Amino acid sequence: MAQESGGFGRRSLLRGAAVGSAALALPTFSSAAPAQARSGRPGAGWGVQVGDVTTSSGLVWARSDRPARMVVQTAATESFRHARSWTGPVLGPGTDFTGVTSLHGLPSGEQIHYRVLLADPDDPRRTGEPVAGTFRTAPAGRRADVRFHWSGDLAGQGWGINPERGGYRIYEDMRRRNPDFFLCSGDNIYADNPITDKVTLPDGRIWRNVTTEEKAKVAETLAEFRGAFRYNLLDDNLRRFNAQVPTITQWDDHEVHNNWYPGQLLDDDRYTEKNADVLSARSLRAFSEYFPIRTLRPDGHGRVYRVVHHGPLLDVFVLDMRRYRNANSPGRQTDDRQGILGAEQLRWLKRELSCSRAVWKVIASDMPLGLVVPDGKTNFEAVAQGDPGAPLGRELQLAELLRHIKHDRITGTLWLTTDVHYTSAQHYAPERAAFKDFEPFWEFVSGPLNAGGFQAVKLDGTFGPEQPFLKAPDRANTSPAESPQNFGEIDIDGGSGELTVRLRQEGGRMLFSKTLQPGRVGQ
Repeated sequence: MAQESGGFGRRSLLRGAAVGSAALALPTFSSAAPAQARSGRPGAGWGVQVGDVTTSSGLVWARSDRPARMVVQTAATESFRHARSWTGPVLGPGTDFTGVTSLHGLPSGEQIHYRVLLADPDDPRRTGEPVAGTFRTAPAGRRADVRFHWSGDLAGQGWGINPERGGYRIYEDMRRRNPDFFLCSGDNIYADNPITDKVTLPDGRIWRNVTTEEKAKVAETLAEFRGAFRYNLLDDNLRRFNAQVPTITQWDDHEVHNNWYPGQLLDDDRYTEKNADVLSARSLRAFSEYFPIRTLRPDGHGRVYRVVHHGPLLDVFVLDMRRYRNANSPGRQTDDRQGILGAEQLRWLKRELSCSRAVWKVIASDMPLGLVVPDGKTNFEAVAQGDPGAPLGRELQLAELLRHIKHDRITGTLWLTTDVHYTSAQHYAPERAAFKDFEPFWEFVSGPLNAGGFQAVKLDGTFGPEQPFLKAPDRANTSPAESPQNFGEIDIDGGSGELTVRLRQEGGRMLFSKTLQPGRVGQ
């Protein structure tokens, strides 16, 4: 996003102590370095998560308060009769005491009950209290309906966990709608946006944040990035949501720094480490430790981009528009092989789209396509650069991809994104476009989850967008108390194959709806 504004425990919660008796229910375990807390039994008070669920597999995540062996039990019911046990890794300091256990051979289309046990590595009989969760595997047959949500942008612009408001209450709104999974489209932590204990709103009201030692400054060290990822897990709504709803997670710029790109040297006085490559490597390692993603390893190696197969109705193509891009520029190049995806990721995406047999192929983009997102006075952050003529700069990669989708007769593509901190719907059509060698398609924008709201940006005419729906604040950085937060909802009907997109705001109110028909190259 191109717009900016300027363990936990008793010591690191001092800045948030003013919330008083209105405080949200927080984990009661200590945030001292886990290696220092060795008495008693291991605890998993940060909750549990499940990620990248398919018809037969999933990844279970947990964090311990000390070295511990992770064990997962799964069963068909919450009584855990006839439970199956899965032995996971030893959680230790090398991964900030986090770990993932891979489940496989699960029944398709079923509710899976699981619980995580943490055992003393030297005495397996000494286990902590189990932490339970549940999730649904993807259906193997086409007749079952599918529902999922998407959004992004959490703890941005200084708007953190406000106990007086009920914390991240949008997660409770989504949990109650019982989706099969949640697609988080990036900006999970705002590593470059410190969280202070209070912010004065324009009308004089006080927004009060829970904050921590790590979140009181920009993240530079690995420990600070880890602390930024832990911060969100202080929220009771999010931990409860994680225990019920699997995630598909991607990243964007604020996992590191606003509008960063590989090779960049930051012009930001808050930082002693200016090299974006160093910062991004530290962030990616913490990111891989705090989210269950099958293509990443805890050492930070691997990749974020991947395809998650959710049965015959749906494939989700998760992009990484951050790690492989070229430098932000005016975007007027007539030849741009690297673009925003990099050549290898573009080849991967074209290949995987062509191979997909899913009815719907959702392309999860961490940045919008036709919205003009500036980076300073002359450069641009996303794909579009405001010139409505023939494709230039990063638009050349998008043109190549759209041409491939048309000529390879790839049906059922749909783009979902966040980033701009408002919600909208864009329809792209060749008859309105300067570039015409593509079939019509839709792009839907949602967010933020808990961050500042911003005014709408301009549309770029190169691919012929029109905008039948837009809801955005009229000024920059409106707080979640002033501007409702947003999430998107996708329902796929197992009988007809129809896909319905609903743009919703906090509280569940529907703002816009569009139903798309299956089996078409364009819509």
